[in-house]
This record gives sequence, C-alpha cells and structure tokens, in this order.
Amino acid sequence: MTLALIAGRGDLPAKVAAAQDQPPLICGYDGMLPDLVGVDLTFRLETLGTLLVQLGERGITKVCFCGAIDRPALDPSKLDAETLPLVPLFQKALAAGDNGALQILMQIFEQTGFDVVGADELLPELVAQQGVLSDKWPDAQMRKDAAKGEVVLAGLAPLDIGQACVIGREQVLGVETIGGTDHLLSTLPPETKGACAILCKGPKEGQIREIDMPTIGPNTLTAAHAAGLAGVVVDAGDVIILEQDRCAALADELGLVLWVRRGGEG
Repeated sequence: MTLALIAGRGDLPAKVAAAQDQPPLICGYDGMLPDLVGVDLTFRLETLGTLLVQLGERGITKVCFCGAIDRPALDPSKLDAETLPLVPLFQKALAAGDNGALQILMQIFEQTGFDVVGADELLPELVAQQGVLSDKWPDAQMRKDAAKGEVVLAGLAPLDIGQACVIGREQVLGVETIGGTDHLLSTLPPETKGACAILCKGPKEGQIREIDMPTIGPNTLTAAHAAGLAGVVVDAGDVIILEQDRCAALADELGLVLWVRRGGEG
C-alpha cells in the first residue's frame, strides 16, 4: 500500500478507492467522515503532524484529497507535539482564501515527502469531456448565459470565493461562496424559476486541481431542478462528473440541459 486518500463527504472517495489495484489507506477528518468508505485513520487539524508521521511509517508515498471537507477551526488546546511546528502555516492558511489555504496544505504534504495526486489522475475517465450529454440542447439564450457565466467565473477568480454561478437572461442570479454549490442552489431568489437560468461550474484561475477539482453528480442535477434551473453547464476537461450516465439520464428525466462546454464555445 503506497496511496492514502484524505477522504471527505460524497461519492468520490469510494469511486477512487474502488479503482485502485491495491486498497488505499483511508484517512478521515474527525467530524467530517466520508459517506461510503471505511476509515483507517482519523485526524484533526491539530493532529496533522502526527498523521504525517503515521503515513510515513506505513510506507505511504502518494496522497490524494477527494470529497468535501469544510474548512476547520484551529483549537490550540488540542495541538499535539508533532503538529506544533505547523501552527504558523495553519494561521497563514486559515487567513487565506480557499486556493491560498489549499496551496499551503499541499505544500505541507509535499515538503514532508509525499506526492499529492489529484482524483482526476487516479480516475481520469471521470473528467468531463466536451459535448451535450442530455437529449435537450442549449438554445441561443442558454448559450449567451453560458458565455456570461464564463466571464463571471473569471471575474470571481481573484476573489477566491467559489467555482460556480447561476445566470439567467444574462443576469447574475447567484454566485458560490463559502457554503458551496448546494448552498448556492438552495438560496436562489424566487425570480430564478422564471428566468430559464443555468448553473455554470468550472475552476477558478489557479485552481488547486490536486486537492479541489470542481465536481458535480446526480445530487447537483436534482438540486438544480428543485431550484427551477433549466440546465447545468460545466467546463470541459476541468470538472469531474460523478456517475455520468446517471447524470445524463437524470437530466433527461428532469428536462434539464447538461452541457460540457469548452471555454469560448458559443
């Protein structure tokens, strides 16, 4: 065993684990454990140093972060001796945006001697490829909205606040912030349902793909439909689609467009 998964919520950890020739070591964050896989080691931010030692003792050489983990708070009273030297880096990370924090986290693992690999490297077939996956195709207005969404996501990149936005009739109806895509879709204004709006999801400029590659799945389609959206548009080559066949079938069932769009495509 040379691979460890730092596993969060959602279906991705189980899919990545099942695709490996040898079962990986599963590490789960205390209080944010993965949904569908057993956990070999549990850790906290305050015990990360000890986790790094344990991984080395078990012969781990590669680490993959997959699944959703909320940004933790640091409790100084729970710090162990192995983790104390990392506190300055933690403080810097917790004060940074998502990309900045993840960059520091990856730096900690790499400087300890581990290769950080993305879920897309371990399971490349999950990465969205260009094309319309639903029976229903984007109309002219949806294409304009998708182009507007691309511009909005590019504009949000320097703010480091999210990977998604909702656009309807070329108006911005919502942007993803700390609550993630689920929170965005559940808090849209009532006007959304009459706007034939779409969810646009893609990486920020400088996205840390190895740790935080944008991901959608069946739950995203269901939430988009519940929010009154007309479609879901994701960036080709830069977004993971879980259960792609199921997502395509669900889009057809719900009357949604599911479009994997290449940047600049009209």
